[in-house]
Amino acid sequence: MTETHSDSEPHTTSMTETPADCEPTRAAPAPEEKQQENGGGRVSESEDKAPAEFEPPEGGWGWVVMLASMWCNGSVFGIQNAFGIMFVALLKEFSSGKEDDDDLRFRTAWVGSLSMGMIFFCSPIVSVFTDLLGCRITAIGGAAVGVVGLLASSFVTSLEPLYFTYGIVFACGCSFAYQPSLVILGHYFKKRLGLVNGIVTAGSSVFTITLPYLMSALLERVGLQHTLRVLAIFMFILMLAGLTYKPLLPKPVSSSKSGRRCPSPSKLFNVHIWKSLGYRIWAFGIPAALYGYYVPYVHLMKHVEERFGQDANKEVLLTCIGVTSGVGRLIFGRVADYVPGVNKVFLQVSSFMVIGVMSMMIPLCHVFGGLIAVCLLMGLFDGCFICIMAPIAFELVGSQNVSQAIGCLLGMMSIPMTVGPPIAGFLRDRLGTYDVAFYLAGIPPLIGGAVLCVIPWVEARRKRKEADATAETTENMLEHKSHTDVKNQDSESVI
Repeated sequence: MTETHSDSEPHTTSMTETPADCEPTRAAPAPEEKQQENGGGRVSESEDKAPAEFEPPEGGWGWVVMLASMWCNGSVFGIQNAFGIMFVALLKEFSSGKEDDDDLRFRTAWVGSLSMGMIFFCSPIVSVFTDLLGCRITAIGGAAVGVVGLLASSFVTSLEPLYFTYGIVFACGCSFAYQPSLVILGHYFKKRLGLVNGIVTAGSSVFTITLPYLMSALLERVGLQHTLRVLAIFMFILMLAGLTYKPLLPKPVSSSKSGRRCPSPSKLFNVHIWKSLGYRIWAFGIPAALYGYYVPYVHLMKHVEERFGQDANKEVLLTCIGVTSGVGRLIFGRVADYVPGVNKVFLQVSSFMVIGVMSMMIPLCHVFGGLIAVCLLMGLFDGCFICIMAPIAFELVGSQNVSQAIGCLLGMMSIPMTVGPPIAGFLRDRLGTYDVAFYLAGIPPLIGGAVLCVIPWVEARRKRKEADATAETTENMLEHKSHTDVKNQDSESVI
């Protein structure tokens, strides 16, 4: 993902505008004059090509930036994906004297759901701040807010304040720290950007594998409060990692007479992406499929305790999801290179179908080995769903609009990912078992996947219409030209 201001104008600007069609016989201006005219609205050929000639170093300090981004992905989503471990600890911590509370799991699940939902909900806002302030300031500020949120959470004595300290403050900090970690990679890599993105996103898989064991040990030995303070250290390291985000591309500079450095509203809020019917279907189909997506991450650990006992090795299930998710990102990311055009959507459809079926299989697993197999498949296709998002966005809206297209999609994803786990907790409190919750969690991915199947047909029809319109325009131009030639010949004969 690269910054949208990579093709920005040079920093030297002029307050005088020169119309492109005035003085047609004037001599070619000097280099200094060309630069002034470019700032005033006239772009010369050499200046227009200058930003496109920027070549990232493809390494060097970029490898340090890559490691910092990898730590960001790991610490942010590793903590989020391991919330199932913390969910069990929160129930034990705040259930004393409330064993008869029928809504305890419902209310506790809101902590993790708010946290995951806010990360995506803030994505469109983070895009604006990244454009205005740059990757370094945005990432460091976000990590600092995350530290404050975790430290504040470690001092609360009841469940309700966690909705704000952990579910909102910590999550907003994670969101502001996460997105710049992907944007900054475009400053240092171009030819290797796919490989680097794969390594960076694999950081969340590595942390998802290891963090559950670390959190379980910490919760057992030092308790919930000190565990949250240890996690705050992860976010503090993320602040230091943000210092490595040294930008190489120029910041956008407005060429208006007011001299404002802020981008225009049309660049900050791109409405062009919504003109694509394929994107609109995709942007509503993905959220529809995600109402049950985050349910296993929150409730699977407690389900294992209830079915297989307190001593069951429940952490190994998150490890299985983390390992195969990383493998899936590498495999399906490579497979997507060989799938033409918007047909990549079918890979995402298959991932939703498998995730939905696997969610429904969880209550049917009465042997622990069956749950391991389910989690292996779920993680594999979870990696497929994640790694295919950017290539599909490129196909639907083009490279110029892909940044905000993904940002808007992530913002819309926040709603289903927030409400799904609390609904599952409510069903468990009312029915005394998680079986119905997992069955229902598998339905939205199946429906959402079916909706996405329409996109290739819609895009094929759009391309046919564009081709017909182009052919008709070309035919009209040729016909007009032939009439013009005939008239010219007649006028010559008269003369």
